[in-house]
Amino acid sequence: MQDPLQDSAGSVSPPASSPQAPADASWERKTLERLAFAALEEQRTARRWKVRIRLLWLALFAVLLWMAYREMPDSASISTPHTALIEIRGEIAADTEASSQFLLGSLRSAFEDKGAKAVVLLINSPGGSPVQAGIINDEIHRLKKLHDKPVYAVVEETCASAAYYIAAAADQIYVDKASIVGSIGVLMDGFGFTGLMDKVGVERRLLTAGVNKGFLDPFSPQNATHRAYAQDMLNEIHAQFIDVVRTGRGDRLKETPELFSGLAWSGQKAIALGLADDYGSLDQVAREVVKAEDIVDYTQHENVASRLAKRFGAGVGESAMQLMQRATPVLR
Repeated sequence: MQDPLQDSAGSVSPPASSPQAPADASWERKTLERLAFAALEEQRTARRWKVRIRLLWLALFAVLLWMAYREMPDSASISTPHTALIEIRGEIAADTEASSQFLLGSLRSAFEDKGAKAVVLLINSPGGSPVQAGIINDEIHRLKKLHDKPVYAVVEETCASAAYYIAAAADQIYVDKASIVGSIGVLMDGFGFTGLMDKVGVERRLLTAGVNKGFLDPFSPQNATHRAYAQDMLNEIHAQFIDVVRTGRGDRLKETPELFSGLAWSGQKAIALGLADDYGSLDQVAREVVKAEDIVDYTQHENVASRLAKRFGAGVGESAMQLMQRATPVLR
């Protein structure tokens, strides 16, 4: 029988090439091309995202610069006669914008500028720390003496307690007839948890080195000696407050038994008691008293980075720590 691979002459013919080989090579080439294109597209996408992120950071940086620039006083305005404005808003405390950290720098800038004809304190605050208020009051007196420049306080809604402690350093105090003014007193508040602890069966185990180290511990029964000591301290700070008001207001005060009792009065009553001088708004005082209608704001504010951090929750831990702090004297 003749071999099919041999011809009639007996020579061997080469096998026919498989028709599937070119198709397989074409498929592999197309697959490699797809993979290569996919890798290139992935690289392009990654580069695009990098560019977008960089542009986003650049835009954020530009916004921060713009916001910082907006907070700076206008140098063109400062070169001409103007009224220097410093705002005191909210609680007066070490961790707020109404603190000596911010306000002392604002005061110095305003007093040192030769274009500022007077400094106006625009106040809307319920009070706060006697320490912060005392530092600010002392600095106002020092700068007034150094630069011979008048200071006016303009009250919006509230000028109470520590805020009035600061306002007392002004040469004149202007209010609205419905403003809340005064509250010349001191308080120290806190909570006692001993009854609750007894109910839930919790025992306080406090160890101290120093007989008074557990002073006003909220988890221990109140000690009569400690209470008397705290009251003496409050009375001392209250006396300091009264002395500041008497020094600042002088013979304009119409002293009554209630004047230094911690009560607050309307702006109308405050004028009658000598705690304020007249009615007036910021614009009115700048126009009619200072005689410089242009108002330049010297108030220093918290920087943008800190503001953003607090907005996104970085201040939560700090707030929790504040809640755990023991009571301290507050002018309210």
